[in-house]
This record gives sequence, C-alpha cells and structure tokens, in this order.
Amino acid sequence: MYKDQRIDGILPGSIAEELGLEPGDIILSINGDPVEDVLDYRFLCKDEFLSILIRRGDEEGVFEVEKDADEDLGIVFDDGLMDEYHSCCNKCMFCFIDQMPPGMRPTLYFKDDDERLSFLQGNYITLTNLKEHDIQRIIDYHLSPINISVHTMNPGLRCRMLHNRFAGDSLRIIDRFYDAGITMNAQIVLCPGINDGSELEFTISSLSGYLPHMESVSVVPVGLTRFREGLPELTPVTPEGAAKVIDLVEEWQKKLYPEYGLHFIHASDEFYLSAGRPLPEADRYDGYLQLENGVGMLRSLTDDFEDALSDESGDARSAELTIATGVLAADTLRGLVERFNQLFPNVHVRVIPVINHFFGELITVAGLITGSDLTEQLKGRDLGDKVLITVNMLRSGERVFLDDMTVEEAEEIIETPIVPIAQGGEAFLRALMGEETFPGEYPGYER
Repeated sequence: MYKDQRIDGILPGSIAEELGLEPGDIILSINGDPVEDVLDYRFLCKDEFLSILIRRGDEEGVFEVEKDADEDLGIVFDDGLMDEYHSCCNKCMFCFIDQMPPGMRPTLYFKDDDERLSFLQGNYITLTNLKEHDIQRIIDYHLSPINISVHTMNPGLRCRMLHNRFAGDSLRIIDRFYDAGITMNAQIVLCPGINDGSELEFTISSLSGYLPHMESVSVVPVGLTRFREGLPELTPVTPEGAAKVIDLVEEWQKKLYPEYGLHFIHASDEFYLSAGRPLPEADRYDGYLQLENGVGMLRSLTDDFEDALSDESGDARSAELTIATGVLAADTLRGLVERFNQLFPNVHVRVIPVINHFFGELITVAGLITGSDLTEQLKGRDLGDKVLITVNMLRSGERVFLDDMTVEEAEEIIETPIVPIAQGGEAFLRALMGEETFPGEYPGYER
C-alpha cells in the first residue's frame, strides 16, 4: 500500500497555485497512477497533460493541467523522498558508522542504502536492499546514474565483507542494469589483506566488462577510527600498499583507455599522497566522475585555483589569516598559498593541519574534523584576523560541527572569527582575497 502524499507548500506563481491546490491537499494519483515516492512523482509529472486526483477534507476532485514536459508544478513536500528512507541491511566489516563513538546525534547512526538517494544525491548503494519492484522501477524509469558499492566481484568474499549471505547474489543486478543501458559508477573500499592484490585485479577486470555503461570505478582506502572494539580486525593502507594499488590502477587505465576513451578505474587522492606519488593530471579523471569519493579532489582544487589566479594581477592588500584543515590536504593548501603570495605578498597565511583526536589520527580528511579538535588545537594561538575552514566541516544548512559545537561557540573559545568557505579552487582564492564565497546557506554534510 502506498501512503497518501500530503502537499506541504505551494510555490508562489506556480502551476499548482494557478490550479488552486493548497497545503494539506492529498495527492491520490497522477494520470491514474498512485504516487509511491519522489521517483514516481517526478516521472509521472513529465507528461504534458496531467490529471491529478486530490482529496481535500472529505471530498475528492480532479485537477487537470497542460504544461511543458520539463515544467515543475511548484508543489513542496517537507520530506524530500515523500517516503521513509531505506536503511542498510548489511553489517560491513569496514562500515564507518559502526566506528562512531556513542552519544552523538541520532541521525549520524542511520545507515542508508536507498536507491533513490543514489539517483538524486549520488549516494552509493550495495544492491542488497533492492526488491524486484525497485529493480524494475530503475529500469522502467531509466534512472541514471546508479552508484554501487561493489568492494569485490568475488561473491563469497562479498558476503563476508558485507556480512550478508545475499551480498554475492545481488551482484547479478549489475547485469540487469547493464542490459537495460543504465549508467553506473562503482566504488571499492580497499581493506588490506582482504580485497586487495589479486582480488582487486579480479574485481577491476570483472567490472571492466560492463563498460561503457559502467563509467567509473573508484578505489578508496578503508577509514579506521579508534572506536573498533568488537569489530573485525582491519589494518590501514601502508605507503607500500598504496604504491601497489596505484601501479595496478594505472596499468588498467593504459589498457582500457585506447578502446573506450575512459580511464575507468581511479585511485583516490589518499593513495597518491600516502605513496608520495604526484597526482594524475586532470585529463586522467574523465571529468571527475567520482569527486565526492575523494578522486581528483586535490587536482581539481589546484587547477581551479591556478586558473582563477591567472586572472589576477595582484596588489598590496594586507591580512593575517589562518587556514585550519585536515592533515591530508595541508601540504596542497600550503603550495597554493605560496602561489597566492607571489601576487599578494602582504597577505600572511598560516596553514594548520588539525589532528583528528576525536575519531583517531588515521582519519585525516577535513570533513571529519570536530569543533572540539579544532578549538583545542587553535586556542591560545595567534590566528590573525580570521580562521578559514571548509564548509564540509559543518552540517548542511547550519553552522554546526559533527560534535554539535556551533561555529559561534568555537569562535568564543579561539577568540577569532571563523569563516566557512565553499568548495573549489576559485572559492579558496576568493577567501584568501577576503571575499565572501557563499550566496546563501551552507551546503555542508547531510546529517
């Protein structure tokens, strides 16, 4: 049974307002079809002629509209999915959420494995949650891209890694998506001694058979916090292990690119930094298909910064700034600051890598820095006019860190204004130049 879809708002000047629809109205069907969730709503509303069955109080009525195929009705739903989120049914040996400390906000412990979020927000799904209805709907609506957490193409090993006896069988869904022409991306969380070496090569080889519909595959190192009591024993990626992964990835890139025009398999930035290898040039990232997985993020940041800086002539402006970031990106940001100072020599910038004591020192990305770590390592220091941080440290739409400390509370502790800056090289340059980088609310992380 589908739940009734309650309208929570109507945009001014919209088609819905012209029709006379009101908040509180219930959508029963569109063109005779029930509306399960946002996917049904979006697909059904693509038609140019709509007959919308509405219940208002105890009465039902039909509202008809003729519109352009891509024209929005202007109906607002408080729940973006128009349904409950699908939670994960696995217990992956490397799951980051299982490595969270107690006492944090409840939303941080929710494990989603929702195919709708894969299409709408780029989330990765394991496929183990999909029912036949879900699979067929992806195919019928031709939802693309679908992002898949594969980890290994060895069915038995996948069952072990995901701690789910159906995890191997669910790999067959990839064949159905391929046959339907669904665009896919995949990720592999690399756990040394488990799915690396010959297992990694088998996985890359198997996934390459889904080209060109499988557009990209990322390999990312397992993230290990200090909260792993009772969890499977895992080891971090070493510099030597990182070098082996890069060698294997680049060997496959050379093999696949001449035939498909795609490099296909990519190692995340962390592998290159760990191995002390230079980052690949921009063309090797195939348009940065896996940027949110940390694949090419530093290359994109550097190139965008250099492009924006080339349009500047420099001046004598002066400022004292501090950049607080994760250990992973610190050296890259120092290099960009040096380039910046060639044109703006009177802007003095200190880059401070914040060590992650909250989750453990193996966690080096800026997006997982808490307010407590930030303030403990900055308080009492001469920080200049302001402290710049990436918006990824803050909850979406709010000025709140992962540990619920607010930006205002952090500012009081370090006695210096904190300025969140947007992602990207140009935004970083504008922040160094003292310009605002946000037109509106902070995008941040989702939870």
